Amino acid sequence: MSATALHIAFDVDQVRRHFPILKREVKGKPLVYFDNAATTQKPVEVIDALSSYYQYFNANIHRGIHSLAEEATAAYEATRDTVQQFINAKQREEIIFTRGVTESINLVAYTWARTNLKAGDEIIISGMEHHSNIVPWQLITEMTGAKLKVIPVDDNGELMMDEFHKLLSEKVKLVSVVHASNSLGTINPVKEMIDAAHKIGAIVMLDGAQSTVHLDIDVEELDCDFFAISSHKVYGPTGIGVLYGKRALLEAMPPFMGGGEMIKDVTFEKTTWNELPYKFEAGTPNIADTVALKAAIDFVQRIGKKQIRLHEEELLRYATKELQNIDGIRLIGQAKQKVSVASFVVEGVHPQDLGILLDNQGVAVRTGHHCTQPLMNRFGIPGTTRASFAMYNTKDEIDVMIAGLHKAIKLLR
Repeated sequence: MSATALHIAFDVDQVRRHFPILKREVKGKPLVYFDNAATTQKPVEVIDALSSYYQYFNANIHRGIHSLAEEATAAYEATRDTVQQFINAKQREEIIFTRGVTESINLVAYTWARTNLKAGDEIIISGMEHHSNIVPWQLITEMTGAKLKVIPVDDNGELMMDEFHKLLSEKVKLVSVVHASNSLGTINPVKEMIDAAHKIGAIVMLDGAQSTVHLDIDVEELDCDFFAISSHKVYGPTGIGVLYGKRALLEAMPPFMGGGEMIKDVTFEKTTWNELPYKFEAGTPNIADTVALKAAIDFVQRIGKKQIRLHEEELLRYATKELQNIDGIRLIGQAKQKVSVASFVVEGVHPQDLGILLDNQGVAVRTGHHCTQPLMNRFGIPGTTRASFAMYNTKDEIDVMIAGLHKAIKLLR
């Protein structure tokens, strides 16, 4: 099917035809895929882009003078331009390709933070962070003597903003928070946080792993200093991500890794660094997956983020209502502003047992702590069952999950 054949009006049946994996069965039942916060499925356009690269123009990029190298370089750099436009970055040099959000956060931690922090400085994160936005900062505080401060989370799964403002002081040099929670779906008031942090001279990093696929991202309007993206959450391949950074900050930061591509001149006495963005892209990059990321973003933009978001919001409202009608289910995270994530526990039932029985019905959900153990500890639970929705999901699929839950709970109690 041609990508240009998509209708302007959102048609979930038509959208689903772009995702070949949705035709398969699991344990004899049609696949219902509700693990989208972990990774999204891939449209045929992304699969074709990967195949096309290896079939027709596989070559190493940037330094080759032959045709294949020039074609591969053009395709790779076209993705940088697409990402720049997708998040409204001012300059293409502000788009750094990484392996994902984890590497993007570590890049900032090991370059900007290790260079600029000292004993007594403070870093603020929140109580709903993914481990990838906790552990790098813990490592940096051990190296520098800086301290980690945590914004608490209330019973609805929202940040306690009055406590955030109390934490702000001249000691704070960096605020690094998740834009949208992978465990609860909470959308944090990041614009308010960025403005407040800037008033005291701190810089702000946003973990956009979950928000990029659901929300319109405008880094210029947000005025964030760094923004991290994972391709595979936006219908693209795994193993490729993006770090956006303001040019002045990136220029001042030392390289993250040494090797080919990131250098200008090398002698045994001294090495000078390449210009942005290549200073932070050492070695042969993940060319094929970067090329295919463009196909994923193009696909999302052709359908339209607003239409996708409206569809997902309707799914979340429907799922929330149906889950609340099941005796013994407690929703974890009922923030006013959420992306399409429904996280819940069932009284007397372990999430893992629930996940196994739902899988027997063909329903893929995520169970456990979702790499947010401190958040689970906040709610006094070992983990949740999480259903997260994407553009290709339907209310009929939610009905299948609800029926599966009734059956599973009856067996487990």
